[in-house]
Amino acid sequence: MEEKIAVISCSNACLDDLDYDKDITIFRSTLHLGDEDYVDHVDIKAKDFYERLERDKTCFPSSSYLPIGMMVEQYEKLVEEGYTKAIVITISSHMSGLYNAVQVAGKGIDGLEIIPFDSKTVAYPQAKMAMTAQKMVKEGKNVEEILEELAYIRDHNKIYFAVHTLDYLIKNGRLSNASGFIGKALKIKPLLTISEEGKVETVEKIRTFPKAVDKLLLKFFEETKGLDAEPFIIHANNPETSEYIKMKLREENEQYTDVVDMSLTAVVGAHSGPKTIALGYYIKKT
Repeated sequence: MEEKIAVISCSNACLDDLDYDKDITIFRSTLHLGDEDYVDHVDIKAKDFYERLERDKTCFPSSSYLPIGMMVEQYEKLVEEGYTKAIVITISSHMSGLYNAVQVAGKGIDGLEIIPFDSKTVAYPQAKMAMTAQKMVKEGKNVEEILEELAYIRDHNKIYFAVHTLDYLIKNGRLSNASGFIGKALKIKPLLTISEEGKVETVEKIRTFPKAVDKLLLKFFEETKGLDAEPFIIHANNPETSEYIKMKLREENEQYTDVVDMSLTAVVGAHSGPKTIALGYYIKKT
């Protein structure tokens, strides 16, 4: 039987903020706001979500990944469409139980081999993996070739980010309560990163948000010096800081004129909070 490969990602890749191939299936998470539930990007858009958080400080969001039963339905639909394999690129397994759920849902699906891939990250790098996989499918590449390329992207990207408040990371279990308590007590705006394992970790404790933003830039310039790097900016309704970073990037390197500027979807922003800003890079193959 001829191999037909499907590419699946999840809401956490924030693909809706990019011009992506709609053949990519998205496992959409649900945003929970009090007693209300919203399917990410379908029922609520990122900008509306962040504006609501700014208006109502008592509103605390959470999220949940697509139920296993609905994943099974998606898999069965792919079988009906003639797909024989599905590469499922998930948010870091240290940030969500989705990776394991993808495997559970795939058991017993006749005619479709489920191939989960742990991106060990979130947002743009994960989106880049999904878009690259879909492009390679269209080029006729096989699963092994695609997975090799995904592993390269996973191993050659880095994100640094700063948040206005640690509350969201702490309450949603993305940062330890101990680290969070210290940060809150000292009014610290820490510089954070996603480790090679895919965990959110504190890099440095910084006193103010503007200083944390400047530290993002410093880390970027230090680590990409002499390398062919693709920068990207990710933010939670913080276009002003995004524009500031773009300006600083252009001042340093005139080639940085068309930088990816991605808005965090609501289900990711639920864990980082409004005004979060991230600067990252992907090292291109030489």
